[in-house]
Amino acid sequence: MFLTYYTSMEVRLFYNSVRPGVGMKPHREGLRPLLPQHARHCPVLEAGSALGFLVYPPLTEKESFHIEFQGEGRYQFIYSLKKPTGDFEPIFSVTIVLPVGTIGMIKEDVSILSRKTAMNRNDALRLMRAFIVPEDLATPPGAIAMRGATNFRTPQGWDTVYTPIFNMIDRPVAPMLVVRVETDWYAHETEFRYVLQPGEGISTAHNMPIGQVFFVPREEITMRDCTNEELEEIRRSKEEFVREKEAQKIMTPHGLSYSPHYLRQSRSQRS
Repeated sequence: MFLTYYTSMEVRLFYNSVRPGVGMKPHREGLRPLLPQHARHCPVLEAGSALGFLVYPPLTEKESFHIEFQGEGRYQFIYSLKKPTGDFEPIFSVTIVLPVGTIGMIKEDVSILSRKTAMNRNDALRLMRAFIVPEDLATPPGAIAMRGATNFRTPQGWDTVYTPIFNMIDRPVAPMLVVRVETDWYAHETEFRYVLQPGEGISTAHNMPIGQVFFVPREEITMRDCTNEELEEIRRSKEEFVREKEAQKIMTPHGLSYSPHYLRQSRSQRS
């Protein structure tokens, strides 16, 4: 009899350099509320959603921001604070205009929108840089780079993969560039690079994840064909699984039937 022992891997956290300690910590989450009801009983779907950790922006409960791509190298960033009524009031905006071609300066026009704030231009630009990376805008055209509240230092030989949020099927969903970084030696500040069309924008809140990360070993993978004996074992195990799955079906209050056999088998492998 062979026993499998599962051990935890330690990933160390360090925080947004402009706003350390602000924002929700990463966590696993297998549920996606907008999925159809029958998907709630699909353990492989939930396991896919829970791969790695959701990452949040460096916002407090009273803050939000919106960034929009207006086309032709022009972006608008708006920072807002929650009023006692619960509505959000815009505090300042920054219009970013990128140079045509590769020569020229990035223009950053700041507008203070609230009389209640003592922020000046420098304060607004510094705060904006806690949330986005202006130098990474428009790579490719329409791209924005949103900073996370949390950064990661992985063990030796492990990388961090930065992805959009898995199994978010509500439309429209902006595409995102997936990157893999050797975070065991490189102090990478978490960024999620979405690509917008002209007129599209993304709004954020402290409890809205902006992306997902998971960790992979940096080791070579080899592939080979199964032997006849291995193919026979696969066939036998598949037939046994189908029989057990059919024998363990459960009816939900909504009239849907499902089998918990896969989930039970998965848990037994870890015990």
